[in-house]
Amino acid sequence: MKAAHYSSKGPAQDVLVVGDEPDPTPEAGEVLVRIAHSGVNPSDVKSRSGVTSPAMEFPRVIPHSDGAGIVEAVGAGVSEQWIGRRVWTINGQWRRPFGTAAELIALPEDQVAPLPDNVSTETGASLGIPLLTAWYAVYACGGLLGKTVLVYGATGAVGGYATQLAAFSGARVIGVVGSDEKCRLASRLGAEWVINRNVQDVTATVREMTSGKGVDVIIEVDAAANAGKYGELLKFGGEVIIYGSGAGVIEVPFRPMIVGFANLRFFIVYNLPVAVRQAAIDALTPLLERGVLQHPQVEIFPLAEIVKAHERVESGANAKILVDMQR
Repeated sequence: MKAAHYSSKGPAQDVLVVGDEPDPTPEAGEVLVRIAHSGVNPSDVKSRSGVTSPAMEFPRVIPHSDGAGIVEAVGAGVSEQWIGRRVWTINGQWRRPFGTAAELIALPEDQVAPLPDNVSTETGASLGIPLLTAWYAVYACGGLLGKTVLVYGATGAVGGYATQLAAFSGARVIGVVGSDEKCRLASRLGAEWVINRNVQDVTATVREMTSGKGVDVIIEVDAAANAGKYGELLKFGGEVIIYGSGAGVIEVPFRPMIVGFANLRFFIVYNLPVAVRQAAIDALTPLLERGVLQHPQVEIFPLAEIVKAHERVESGANAKILVDMQR
């Protein structure tokens, strides 16, 4: 099979290689998926570059966790009804050496989810990390009916889904974005109010929008950048669901947080328990079948240009970056 791999960490152009690799064989409990499109996430490029850790976890790595394709074969103990089904992948390269930047991948059965016929493999390869992260961020809030939720990065890969899912749950969503164009998109995704952080003061605007009460929940993409404002943004007893940070250390104002009985909750989508992940799939599959979710725009690169795909993610692309494994 054709695949991309790296054997040392560094810039994409220096370490990523495209070539032939042995076809994997599904072991007991696994399915073999022929990948149509592979999704490139920020975590993939951070891992390859050495930002996450400079050491190689495995001697040779085929990158990427997200992808979509068709099940070609199954291992012992897996129903043959999977064969021929369209699926999207979960945690393809998490704690494993071989991810979805390959024509074939063998994964445990619980790391694939059905991809409805009305959903393209381009969209399927965009789902894994972003959609599961957004779902759990909203799920962790408990009941949201009538509550106010502030979503930072409300049009991003995760934030766009979080905005929609929170609105579907009955929340009044305040979306924080960085341009007038993204303000319009956040409104289309379901945000009742939008704030352009480059023009408006986020804290003052939120206090005005909520009549001085603050918000019930913040869904956070960059805790390091925003934690200093939590005490002023949150309602008494409010909480912050944190799935990302631009730096490894965050500073939180102690007094307003303790006086306000604020709660901080952290999670990483890769470590979702299997039962929780299955609950997410059960909840999200009907939404995908009904076509009610709006998905991010995509930019697609052929496998031979995977270096450009990684560099596009690193440049801050306003689209989901995919690698077409069929060309």
